[in-house]
Amino acid sequence: MSAWPLLEVEDLHVRFRLPHGVVEAVRGVSFHLGRERLGIVGESGSGKSQTGRALLGLTRPPGEVTAKRLAFDGVDLLGADARTIRRLRGARMTMVMQDPKFSLNPVMTIGAQMLEACRAHGGIGRREARERSLAMLEAVRLADPVRVFSLYPHEVSGGMGQRCMIAMMLVTDPDLMIADEPTSALDVTVQLEVLRILDDLVAERGMGLILISHDLTLVSSFCDRILVMYAGRMVEEVRASELAQARHPYTQGLLRCLPRLGDDRHPLPVLARDPAWLR
Repeated sequence: MSAWPLLEVEDLHVRFRLPHGVVEAVRGVSFHLGRERLGIVGESGSGKSQTGRALLGLTRPPGEVTAKRLAFDGVDLLGADARTIRRLRGARMTMVMQDPKFSLNPVMTIGAQMLEACRAHGGIGRREARERSLAMLEAVRLADPVRVFSLYPHEVSGGMGQRCMIAMMLVTDPDLMIADEPTSALDVTVQLEVLRILDDLVAERGMGLILISHDLTLVSSFCDRILVMYAGRMVEEVRASELAQARHPYTQGLLRCLPRLGDDRHPLPVLARDPAWLR
């Protein structure tokens, strides 16, 4: 195992220079990641997804990414050339996007997309790539991998599509996976199944996982640590098992807004915001 953390992030900023001014989407985020499960939570627009995209070099112009340090397994991601980034992204660092309907290529079969990913980053022949792809479809507990391999994205359900996305991102045996709201479009029973799959794969492969979500209950039951983001800033870091004892008023406010069975709350609680949280 490396002497340094798998991922090092120090003072990460993501900004967009737009005609009406500069938008600071991520402001001074810092954390380390080992071979563990890290949750990043917050409201929509808090900077969660932009943080994940910046780690993989997926921020498009007019976006700008700066940091005091942004390193993966000792490699400086901001100082590395494009060839090095391409070699890492998709092979050792992968990202599962939020909705398979918008992430899978609609004119290619599931199998063709998996073969493309496997051969582009694995440097192996077509036969071995097919065998590896089928094995990964089976690993994410799809009942008939051979059949799914030949289907187009519109021919699979939302839950199956999300499992295919996870299989595609894992087929290269990465060290780091970023999962951006991987269960948001799924029903509760399928959510639990997808999380069990991710949990098993993290344990078996010893990889690092960043789970981006707005679901505090889900993240607290699945992750080891949780980062809470508000308006582009990281306002609190807490062990998942201690989320109920979080100290920051924003985290406490999010927890109070969670629905509870048998709790008749009228009017519904509203999160009171403090301008000081932005400083």
